[in-house]
Amino acid sequence: MHLDAQSTCDLGRVSYAEGLKIQLDYARRREAGEIGDTLLLLEHPPVYTLGTNADPSFLLDAKAPVVQTDRGGEVTWHGPGQVVGYAICNLDARNRDLHRHCRDLEEVLIRTLKDCGIAAARIDGLTGVWTNGKKIGAIGVRVRQWISTHGFSLNVNCDLSYYDGIVPCGIEGCEVTTIERETGTTPDVRPHLAKHFAEVFGA
Repeated sequence: MHLDAQSTCDLGRVSYAEGLKIQLDYARRREAGEIGDTLLLLEHPPVYTLGTNADPSFLLDAKAPVVQTDRGGEVTWHGPGQVVGYAICNLDARNRDLHRHCRDLEEVLIRTLKDCGIAAARIDGLTGVWTNGKKIGAIGVRVRQWISTHGFSLNVNCDLSYYDGIVPCGIEGCEVTTIERETGTTPDVRPHLAKHFAEVFGA
């Protein structure tokens, strides 16, 4: 289902392995110039993922399957009630600036959360998006041949008990929250993410 003409596609709920396969296909098509920058929105069944250089000691008590993946970053969790966005972008056309790419993904989340009545922001020296000192959105990407895969996750109304089994993103004492916990509502954030991805990335 396309949410915003040609730039965002909603895949529904897919396994983490299937999500990786879909990303690789879109990355190949992006590198070949068959498609423009594209945001894939989806949910995963409960899974913990470890980045390429993740410290396994941050996985404390796995309450779901664990997958070693090829993105950057530490350990995180994905599952129902959390919207994942895989941004398939050509960074060669964006000055090969990986730092800017991560900040732009954060900006998409910040604008989306503002639509939901949440004042979210970055914290210097940390990757992701925060509100009231608690993390609500995470970022983790991979770049090959200047084509990006992976992207962000945004907690809408997920079961936060899964985070008890990890040190989220390797940040000791990190508190995690959701849109539902902050506002008492569970909005459909996908149209907002599609809109702001198109704005920020010019997709």
